[in-house]
Amino acid sequence: MKDVGGVSGAVRPKYKILQDELSDRIRSGVYRPGQALPPQRKLAASLDVTLMTLRQALRGLSDQGLVVQQPGRGTFVTPPLAAYQVASLRSLADELRAQGRTVTTQVVSVQVRVLPAKVVENLAAGSGARGLRLERIRAVDGRLAVHQVSWVPEPFASVIRHVDFEVTPLYQALAELCGAAIASAAESFRPEKVTPRAGEILRLPAGSPVFASERVTKGVDSAVLVYDQATIDGSRLSIRAERLAHSISLSWNVSG
Repeated sequence: MKDVGGVSGAVRPKYKILQDELSDRIRSGVYRPGQALPPQRKLAASLDVTLMTLRQALRGLSDQGLVVQQPGRGTFVTPPLAAYQVASLRSLADELRAQGRTVTTQVVSVQVRVLPAKVVENLAAGSGARGLRLERIRAVDGRLAVHQVSWVPEPFASVIRHVDFEVTPLYQALAELCGAAIASAAESFRPEKVTPRAGEILRLPAGSPVFASERVTKGVDSAVLVYDQATIDGSRLSIRAERLAHSISLSWNVSG
């Protein structure tokens, strides 16, 4: 562990450098969500720091929400559900619920099967790999709005296949049953006309405008957890972007 000077040339406190090092280990998956860190004396010795320095670093990590210190038990990486609750990564359904909308889910089918070629590519799985195919319909304020197919690779697929997804969100099931914390997601949208099957499911006339969404969600170890494909009623939902000098945020709005 090396001291790094700041812009002014001042040497950063050793506990800050250690805090950053441990933070990197957590975010890269060396220490996984819910995992106990080594005992403090052992960890301090392995890092060649004093107990006081280590404890200062752990307090900083605790303030950041990365670890939880449990008296008499030790220090644990924050459990998976905390990562699932990060607002910037919440699902469309979570986004709409946060706006006070009523979102209900109907499960069409749940099955473990051989993954199609496109899904294999997006899940970074091997040829012939199997995974969970979860098909759902979302209604917003009582009106059908979203048809969604989610794919989850093994070993997670077999663990969550019997979950009641009309009650339990997919990300929550992955967090609670598999210890799989959500770290990042990449999503794309294309305006299209509804396909015959999606139109039948969502009860939309032929040629209705929809958004076709694809989302790849990854865990803290950069492994792909979920590949989502969704058809979203463009007459009911719209995307609103808020651009700031330092960031951009996207949200869904309900019309009609």
